[in-house]
Amino acid sequence: MAVSEIMSESPKVPKPTIERLAIYSRPLEDLLEAGSPVVSSERLAILCGVNPAQVRKDLAYFGEFGIRGLGYEVKELLKAIRAILATDRRWSLCILGMGNLGRALVENENFKRRGYIFVAAFDADNRKVGERLACGLTIEPVAGIKDIVSKLHVDIGVITTSQKGAQRAADLLIDAGVRSVLNFTPAQVRISSSCFLENEDIGLKLENLAYHLTRIRGARATK
Repeated sequence: MAVSEIMSESPKVPKPTIERLAIYSRPLEDLLEAGSPVVSSERLAILCGVNPAQVRKDLAYFGEFGIRGLGYEVKELLKAIRAILATDRRWSLCILGMGNLGRALVENENFKRRGYIFVAAFDADNRKVGERLACGLTIEPVAGIKDIVSKLHVDIGVITTSQKGAQRAADLLIDAGVRSVLNFTPAQVRISSSCFLENEDIGLKLENLAYHLTRIRGARATK
């Protein structure tokens, strides 16, 4: 059965399951590169920091992949996960906000290896406009975003502006026809219901780590 058929027949898949599929793909890539033909749910679970039952439950949303008593064929499982996540194709990205974070992202070769290609970079600061980046992109003015996004068929917009400029950046992307946005700022931007938004607030991640670290240290101090 084709992956598209599996997905159309599957019940609504929880968001955490989709996120874990992406996690499963990382060690599968390593196993494939190492020449390992099969992997058990127990081994994959250990490599991903989850339990085997969770691995089996997540994959069951999309059909039968394993061979009882043997495990999963690494190559076929990775191929299926990539098809499910649509990471078996090329995605065009643009980015708004060419500060330190924006520059680090467009220079990250890991995105390119996974099919996420930055095709345009924008900034509202005229002092940055026209600068040629090491990756080959030239920073464009935000005034030209609509024409460039249309011309380059941009799929995903990335926001790395200041918190204050995040909503305007989101509005510019949506107005230009972008329907998926990844927001790296702490701002809670508003988008239309026809668009998809992912927030990646690094500050929140650090606060979560600080919370748990404080309690670990507190527990040790009371022993």
